[in-house]
Amino acid sequence: MKTTTTAQQLGVSQRALDLCLDADVIDLHVDTFIPVRLWGYDVLQHHGRGTLNGYYFGHVDLPRMDEQGVTGAMWSLTTNPFRSERKRFSVLQKNRARYEAMVAASDGRMVITSTPDAYDRARAAGVHAVLPALQGGNALAGAPDLDAWLADRWLTRVTIVHLTDSVYGATSSPATDRKNPHLSARGKEIVRALDRARIFVDLAHIAPQSFWDAVEVHDPALPLIATHTGVSGVVPHWRNLDDAQIEVIAKSGGVIGVIYAANFMSRPGGPRDCEMVAEHLEHIVKVAGEDGPAIGSDYDGAVVPPKDMRDGHGHVKLVDALLRRGWQEPAIRKVLGGNFLRSWRKLR
Repeated sequence: MKTTTTAQQLGVSQRALDLCLDADVIDLHVDTFIPVRLWGYDVLQHHGRGTLNGYYFGHVDLPRMDEQGVTGAMWSLTTNPFRSERKRFSVLQKNRARYEAMVAASDGRMVITSTPDAYDRARAAGVHAVLPALQGGNALAGAPDLDAWLADRWLTRVTIVHLTDSVYGATSSPATDRKNPHLSARGKEIVRALDRARIFVDLAHIAPQSFWDAVEVHDPALPLIATHTGVSGVVPHWRNLDDAQIEVIAKSGGVIGVIYAANFMSRPGGPRDCEMVAEHLEHIVKVAGEDGPAIGSDYDGAVVPPKDMRDGHGHVKLVDALLRRGWQEPAIRKVLGGNFLRSWRKLR
């Protein structure tokens, strides 16, 4: 991928920029469809530092992705958990159409890619690969025939629960009135349905007991995934995964995408810039080896990234930090996209 933006303009080394522009760079969680849906945010326009100066929204647009070599991303459809089951599924279907219209409006600069082979074709053509993803599996609870709706394998992953408990199971969020920490019978069935459809079971946001319930019923031949999270080995936090959770995902052949949300990542006395993300990646490597970590920024997901990542150029800045910390280029390529692609090919 080529760009006219210089390393100096991005505040990184030429080596970091060249590596990003040459590698597969796949962000496992961007929520930019939220501002697109709510106020018509234009993903084809360069938004500079973004709306709100990089706080909460305005992190992602296609020009800024191109400037740092982002070849693909899981663009999430995030659902409203407070609608009725019937209305949630109805809105999901409408939002799918709007999502597809967003991609179609790019005049070929973006393309929906639901398989690794489709991603490879997009990569070869220099087109941004949009990997459809569902944040909040509760939107599927109203589907009259779940297997039939999943059969086209349009989705690449489903986050079983989000920020509220649902008919499927319990969230990790402390804001919920958790009455039952377990995955429900319906929750176990959606895990099995996703396995049948070869769609990633995403264990971000899920409460620990529901997490382990999902692991128990999941097909052990298929990889699990956690697309956007921190790790408790660096910062104990309700949003982060512990070492046993990291290990079981990695042993399945899956990956753990590290989030760019500072409130989940920063430790007392620790770094306040992208180095905090590097610390979480390094802990995953310590627990699970180089094949475990990936990136899942949660850009545009109402998060506040570390101060130097708020302009949306966090991927190349992270690469620059990893190089300074002594990481070798093959390991960095794995984090940027290689690990996920290996896992995706195992799933499909």
